Amino acid sequence: MNRGEPTVHQAKRPGLSTWVLFGCCFLSNVLAGQISTLMAAFLPNVLSSLLHDKALDAEAVTQVGAYINAIFLLGWTLGGLGWGFLGDRIGRLKSFVFCLGCIGLFTLLISFVPNWELLVLFRLLAGFGVGGVMVISVTYLAEVWPASSRNIVIGIVSIGFPVGIVTSGMITVFSNWRDGFLIGIFPILLALLSFFVLQESRSWTDANALAASKNRTKIFRDYRSELIHGTIVFGSMLIGMWAVFSWFPTWVQSLLADVSGKNERGMVMMILGMGGITGGFFSGWVARTLGVRKAMLLCFFGCTVMAVLLFGFNVSFSFIIYVETAFLALFFGISQGLLSFYIPMLFPTEIRAGATGFCFNLGRVITTIAVFSLGSLVTALGGYGNAMLTFSLVFVFGFALLYFGRPGNPEVVTVPDKSG
Repeated sequence: MNRGEPTVHQAKRPGLSTWVLFGCCFLSNVLAGQISTLMAAFLPNVLSSLLHDKALDAEAVTQVGAYINAIFLLGWTLGGLGWGFLGDRIGRLKSFVFCLGCIGLFTLLISFVPNWELLVLFRLLAGFGVGGVMVISVTYLAEVWPASSRNIVIGIVSIGFPVGIVTSGMITVFSNWRDGFLIGIFPILLALLSFFVLQESRSWTDANALAASKNRTKIFRDYRSELIHGTIVFGSMLIGMWAVFSWFPTWVQSLLADVSGKNERGMVMMILGMGGITGGFFSGWVARTLGVRKAMLLCFFGCTVMAVLLFGFNVSFSFIIYVETAFLALFFGISQGLLSFYIPMLFPTEIRAGATGFCFNLGRVITTIAVFSLGSLVTALGGYGNAMLTFSLVFVFGFALLYFGRPGNPEVVTVPDKSG
């Protein structure tokens, strides 16, 4: 393609097939959220069932649980990277269908596992599919949906994952763990529906036709600064967000001294979840009003202010913590919607899925390491509040990078092609 030449074919208004794609992408994110958290909800029952005749002490059982959880996250990371690059090679539609099939098949097989070793393998492969869906769904929709309302619908799709987390609790209430994992049939059915109903992205079709005469590796090198920018911006928000989500209940308990704190901990987590869903839903309208870059700057600034208020000024628990938590969660939610369409728009079509997967999942690896290390800093920094406030400095870093760095052009579906 020539420098700056657009490579997309979009109607001014979405047609029926485009709405069907939106529905499939939203449902894929809901299912990804359900399947990601279902094991955590059922884990005590799973371990009791699969290890009941094993001579394992409590420490060994905990270790097996850690393996099950960690291997899923590893699969998620590998899937986000692998399916992103495959999506640029074989197309958005095939990748989307295969990712859903991967999630469904290996979740379904968990219902029949005879031992925990096989369960670990199936969780790895299910995570591989989840990582792919999280990348391919937003890339696919970004290339097909009309630009005038693209940010809004991708923001709505981004809340599918937390909706799935909420609804996974319903599954645990009404079923045992083996029946619960039969939910894997739904991603398989959605994959079949997508295969027969959806159409390939014309942007990808055109770009792939030209890609044979180009070196994709060279294109990646040409977009090195965007890769670094996207990874750090995504990672900055993710580190701060997961540090809060992972340690917030523990921090609340530290403010309550000898009080049980069950209600207070439950309430703040509900507020974090609902605020995130609300923010994600409205993120597209915020982007339309302020522009994507300004909206993201607002999120990083808002997260910084609320983190300072929460962790720097609250030395005992009071009602104001609920209010400050709600605002922090709202900024978190908006940022997740914004990042879902900001990152893909930094790259040209022929490397978009692979580059997006790189930014999302390298940032996720950095986040995992950072959040894990926060626990060891609590004593050194004099408590959970100080440790979480220190980690919240990443919001300042993300704000500075967005303000002074080169953000690319997230307002269009493709950016000028540097590869000639």
